[in-house]
Amino acid sequence: MEYWVIWLILAVALGVAEIFTLTTALGLLGGAALITSVAAGLGLPVPLQLVVFIASLAAGVVVVRPIAKRQLTMRQPRSQRFGIQALVGKPAYVLREVTGMDGRVRIGGEEWSARAYDETLVIPAGATVDVIEIEGATALVYPRE
Repeated sequence: MEYWVIWLILAVALGVAEIFTLTTALGLLGGAALITSVAAGLGLPVPLQLVVFIASLAAGVVVVRPIAKRQLTMRQPRSQRFGIQALVGKPAYVLREVTGMDGRVRIGGEEWSARAYDETLVIPAGATVDVIEIEGATALVYPRE
């Protein structure tokens, strides 16, 4: 069997494997094997075929992989917080004085029990605070500067 056929079979096998893994690594190897198949078809000796394979693989890693990686990350949806974790970082309005022990705040139209994140603080009613953490059904808040 001629070397260009072996390289071509290897390229096809790696290309099919890439379809199932979607990692771009096997695709780069398959592309390098395809280029080497062309070089082998032109009559290059085996040592030069290996040089062509390594050079085309290195070029793929340096040039193609960053482009492919950027395209894949652009198409992935951004992770979104939901449930009570979505409240972290939101502003709240103090309804009843918030201390290190208790208090009441309004977060996005809902009334929540609250405690000051810094237990030494006393936050008066009417102040605006940020939700730092949710602990059970209690919002830990900190006053805005």
